[in-house]
This record gives sequence, C-alpha cells and structure tokens, in this order.
Amino acid sequence: MTGLSLDLCGAEVLLPEGFARRRLSLADGAIVADTVGRRVDLSGYLVLPGLVDLHGDAFERHLAPRRGAMKQMTEGVIAAEAELAANGITTAVLAQFYSWEGGLRSPDYAGRVFDAIRQVQSDVVTDLIPQLRFETHMLDDYADLPDRIATWAVPYLVFNDHLPHDRLAAGKRPPRLTGQALKAGRNPDRHFQMMLDLHGRGDEVPGALAELTRMLAAAGVRLGSHDDRTAAERTAWRALGVPIAEFPETPEAAEAARAGGDAIILGAPNVVRGGSHKGNASALDLIAMGLCDALASDYHYPSLRRAALMLSRSGLCDLAGAWQLVSSGPAQVFGLTDRGSLAPGRRADIVILEQGTHRVAATMGQGRISYMNGGIADRFLDRIQGGAASQAR
Repeated sequence: MTGLSLDLCGAEVLLPEGFARRRLSLADGAIVADTVGRRVDLSGYLVLPGLVDLHGDAFERHLAPRRGAMKQMTEGVIAAEAELAANGITTAVLAQFYSWEGGLRSPDYAGRVFDAIRQVQSDVVTDLIPQLRFETHMLDDYADLPDRIATWAVPYLVFNDHLPHDRLAAGKRPPRLTGQALKAGRNPDRHFQMMLDLHGRGDEVPGALAELTRMLAAAGVRLGSHDDRTAAERTAWRALGVPIAEFPETPEAAEAARAGGDAIILGAPNVVRGGSHKGNASALDLIAMGLCDALASDYHYPSLRRAALMLSRSGLCDLAGAWQLVSSGPAQVFGLTDRGSLAPGRRADIVILEQGTHRVAATMGQGRISYMNGGIADRFLDRIQGGAASQAR
C-alpha cells in the first residue's frame, strides 16, 4: 500500500543537521524534497525519525499472556505491533529464545513464533524482524539450525549461555530449578540432569561454534553475542565472526568491543532505571564513555523513547544526539541504510511527539499511519478528507 502524500509544516523537525522549523514532505513511502500540496499544520509538535529497536522481547506478553491462553499466535503479534507503534517504534527486532529451558523458550515454540511473524509481516505497518537467541550448549541442534533459520527467514541470531556453570561444576542444584522445570513440563531431577549433561560437553562448544558461525555468516545471517562479561569473551566472539555485542555486562567487555570495532547495543531500561536491574554496568556510564552505538527496548518498549529523553535531560547530550542512539545508530548497526534519518530518499518512518509532554502523538511507517491519538488525528483527518473531497470533485 502506498503511503500518504503530505507536507508536514510548523513542527520542529529533527533533520540530519539538527532541529529546524521546516517543512517535511512525504510521498510514496519516502521523504521527498519537493512539496506535494497537501499541508498538515503540526505546530506544537516535534517530528523525529521513527525508533529502530534492535532487540525486544516484550512481545511475549501478547503471545502468551497466560500459559496456553493464546491459541491464535498471529493475533498476539498484531497486538504487539500495536504496542510498538504506540511507542514510536517503526522497526522492531523481535527476540525469541531457542533454549534448553523449554516452555516458551523451546525450539518448537520458537518455530510457532516465527511462523506467526511471517504470516502477519505484510499486513502490519511496523517493520517486524525476527531474531533467534540460541543457547550455545545445545550441541545436538547445531546440525539442523542453519536449515531451520532459512525456513523461518530469520536474518539475525545472537548467542546466549544461561547455564549456571559454577553451580553445575560443583554439582549443586541452581536456585529456582523446580519452578523452571515445571514450567517446561519436566521432572525437576531430569531437568537438573539435562543441565549437568549440557555443562559436561562444554569442551565441544568452541569447535562447534566455529563451524556454525562460518555457515551462518556465509548464509548472510547477522550474528551477535549477548551479555559478554570479559574482554576475552568479546575477543573470542569477534574471532568467530560475531561483530555485535548486545548488552555487555562490564566496562571491560564494552571497551574490548569498541577497541575491536564491534557494534555495542545497550538496554534502554538500564538508562531509565539509572542502572542495571541485575547489578551489571550502568548504561549511563557506558554512554558517557562513548561505549554505545544503539539502545534497545530489551523487555520494555516505552523505555526506548524515554531513555533518549532522559539522556537529553541529563546533560550527556542534546536531544538530537540522544535520538541518534534510537534511530540512525541502530539502523547503521543493522545495515538499514534506508531509514534512521529524515533525509530525502529515506523511508518515511516518523514519530511525532507532543512538544510539551514528549508523548507519542503519531507514528508512521513508510508514510502509513500505525498509531495516532485524538489531538493530532483531527489535523490529519481534516487535510486528508479535504484532499479526497477535492479529488472527487
């Protein structure tokens, strides 16, 4: 569907060179230099590039609000897209686990999620991109994984390792094991033995990872690591052709990523909270050190916009600089050269904020409306309806 053709006037617009009170025109889904003749007065608003979210799993609550409650998973994806749009997100990477933990993180469930995303991708405005979060010690799944990823059309994979190796090495049961096992539908003793078996094959993982990352990179899959703790971990991932560091947990790991030219993604909730909920490195400190290329929503979609606003108020940077971490920065990390700024020729991916409250008033993807509230809707509808009436005459 072709996007709206409009001249947005009167707003403060975040252009590549900074904020300016200037007309912004869109036609055929893109930003254009020339006027198109259908003016919408956006005095009192800010117009900014749409948010590009490179890692978010808050969609889970829409797909499985209660265990077994959601049978038509496509309806959950559509509901999640509505939340994304209401928070100004125009490109969203949906992060789904593929884990020994089972339940909503099982391989079978991942397949259902990716099938649902694929079914609705062409029906929604927000650009939905699936991501697979793969547990490194699932060695028996390595052989089939490249084919599964191709079938699911997943362009982005990150590697996790959630095994509590210290406790398993000591033969101790991890905390909350019983609850985790029951959620996965497993006997707790068998669940514990499975974890011990996975841990026991740790020496096989590096060699298997080298072959897997080679195959995935050759297939064009973008690769990242999750929760790096040390410089050695990040260096090892880079040697395997894994150039994206998601949520490094220490300054040491983030500094190693920057020294090696790797992309660094931090969590927006960490910024909003003023620190990590797990006691890891403060995103604010890492940003101040220049150790961040992009912010991601992680587990809370509203935090992406709020983090940029908080950074601008903190004095670390102005709003234009902060917004780069949620728009052009993540677009560059992911190689999305067609979005992230409001330059002619780029996609008309736009978020409009109320100037006073900075609440989201409207969101547009490729010139199509994905979210709009009552106040600004009147201005758009008057112009669109007026244009339609003129054409009818």
